[in-house]
Amino acid sequence: MGGLNLEVFKFGVYVMFPIGIMYYFGTNLDNRFSVHNFWPRPEECNKVPRDRDEVKAEYDRIVARQKLHQMRLREEERQRPQMQESPANKTES
Repeated sequence: MGGLNLEVFKFGVYVMFPIGIMYYFGTNLDNRFSVHNFWPRPEECNKVPRDRDEVKAEYDRIVARQKLHQMRLREEERQRPQMQESPANKTES
């Protein structure tokens, strides 16, 4: 009757362990382990353009943003040589 202990162990692992876990944690798992406002609301999400007009408007918005970014970079490059001139060079001449 040495095999009887192995059968009891398998019964405990395969049947009683999941039942014990369910009993310990309970049935209201969604209320106990959920994070409030974890997922963004639909108005906060990006929306994929569906028709041709929406795609065109999105393309125009991206192009305008790139142009603005390039203009800012050019302004920074224009300001950089003026900022790099040291006062020591001005006093020597």
